[in-house]
Amino acid sequence: IGNGFVFTSGQIPAITGLDDQPDTFEGQVRQTIQNLAGVLAAAGSSLQHVVKINTYLTSPDQLEEYNRVYVEYFGTAKPARTTVCVSLWGVSLEIECVAVLAGKPEVAQ
Repeated sequence: IGNGFVFTSGQIPAITGLDDQPDTFEGQVRQTIQNLAGVLAAAGSSLQHVVKINTYLTSPDQLEEYNRVYVEYFGTAKPARTTVCVSLWGVSLEIECVAVLAGKPEVAQ
């Protein structure tokens, strides 16, 4: 947390650990975003306060399904986003973000 912002580390689709992840990619995206929401809530923010997201996928083929789930959580006023394909260890995606602390002036999206 710094200057009214929350900076998260990368969240992955782990439920209780790397060996406990949803079976489908859609489920993994949902779990990752839910994990991100938990971190933000613990820091005094929420998904509605996210202003920047960095997403790391392991295949370009995942982008369409990722976008479909992403819009369910972030709607039409999506935060700025960078999405890249990389090699990850034991997971299919990772998401990190910057959010405004709840109660602070929101940045226009």
